[in-house]
Amino acid sequence: MLKRIFLFVLTNIFVVFTLTFILNIIGVTRYLYTYGINLQMLAIFCLIWGMGGALISLAISKFTAKLFMGVKVIEKGDPNFSEIYDIVEILSKRAGLPKTPEVGIYESPEINAFATGPSKGNALVAVSTGLLKRMDREQIEGVIGHEISHIANGDMVTMTLIQGVINAFVMFLARILAFIVNSFLSKDRDEEGGIANPFLTYFLIQVFEVVFSFLGLIVVAFFSRIREFKADEGGAKLAGKQKMIEALKELQRVYEYNLQFKNENEAINTLKISGKKGGLFALFATHPPLEERIKRLESMQII
Repeated sequence: MLKRIFLFVLTNIFVVFTLTFILNIIGVTRYLYTYGINLQMLAIFCLIWGMGGALISLAISKFTAKLFMGVKVIEKGDPNFSEIYDIVEILSKRAGLPKTPEVGIYESPEINAFATGPSKGNALVAVSTGLLKRMDREQIEGVIGHEISHIANGDMVTMTLIQGVINAFVMFLARILAFIVNSFLSKDRDEEGGIANPFLTYFLIQVFEVVFSFLGLIVVAFFSRIREFKADEGGAKLAGKQKMIEALKELQRVYEYNLQFKNENEAINTLKISGKKGGLFALFATHPPLEERIKRLESMQII
């Protein structure tokens, strides 16, 4: 984990300071200094806040999942959910995890499961009661294999760091553009070149942060879809290819059934893990379309 964080931070620093170098070359830095803006200090500030916020979110991810999702942690030998715990334990050993993740159940009619936590040795796998009621054991094994694969691949850390990089760039670019635009729009000028209106600057920063964050979602969603394909493959290797395929097919049947009978709330819930096919909204989907995921698995040479 520490190596991955170091590489992401190093990459982020390199890209941000490359950007400041380019801005220096084209003369933007001198222009900003007129308004008291130190580009290097701004870059460091955005890096610390962008990455720091993401890492803090990762550190408390298990706690927040339990709190907001109402996840109840079960122990080995639980009389009601011993089978689920055993599946997580067996697949965790196959994946080579240092310890079995915490296993949780949460009340929800949606068919869903998720994994979270700051590291491979400090993770949580949670499944909904809706999933347990709808799927058989083999399908559940496929779903849990998928989630265990997320942990084994370090996807929570990877996606958090990607989000941190996006956060840093959003903050950085929003402030640069806000000061530049304000310099042209502000009417409160002195003879030496102008005094930026702080209230207008603040407003522009908020506007640009919303716009860039929206665009940043496309980048985050792109990497998320890649990680989902990898987790499908990992789930197939851990639990068995056919179990993973059958789990996805069951999700597809539920989604199509809900659409057919206009059960919009359930359709939206299932859509969280089914993705969008085609169109602009597909760019913001965190999961690939189910049919594409199934097709990829069927073409893989996995037992």
